[in-house]
Amino acid sequence: MSTAEATTTISMNALDPIDQDGLNKLADKGKSNPDSVVTLKARTVCEGKFRNLTYVRDLDAHVIDEPPHLLGDDTAPNPSEAALASLGACLSVGMHANAIDRGITLTKLELSLEGDINVTAVWGVGDTDKSKRLGFTDIRVKVDLEGDASEEELKELVAHADFWSPVANTMRNPVNVAVEKA
Repeated sequence: MSTAEATTTISMNALDPIDQDGLNKLADKGKSNPDSVVTLKARTVCEGKFRNLTYVRDLDAHVIDEPPHLLGDDTAPNPSEAALASLGACLSVGMHANAIDRGITLTKLELSLEGDINVTAVWGVGDTDKSKRLGFTDIRVKVDLEGDASEEELKELVAHADFWSPVANTMRNPVNVAVEKA
């Protein structure tokens, strides 16, 4: 079987769906208490150089490093790449959940992300012109989505997930961030 044939065969299989009843219960819980806010927690420990271990719940450490051109050991994504990964995963979760809610069976869900970022400030030790815009200036996401729905329905599914994505909205909207020494 050629690579093209294998890809076609794989893409025809439905993605493993989430539990519809569980999704309905989560939706009902949100509707019954629309002002509910939860506090998410993480703890980051610098292991050395730029390798950081972030602990969330009782999961294994999530590793963040820098590539060699930014003086890291290239053992993991850097913080900005991790932000892109979080955005991609959040959008994917939203698309999958909404597909299930709408009765759409997805056979492919793949997001390609890229972001433009000025890194010349070098964490505040490089070009520290105060007028410099820090962080991503542009992020582009391309969604390769297939399922048993029309192209119009799939485009609406992408737009809906984008509108309701917590991570996309965190990136779009001002957020109060307080950083202080403990």
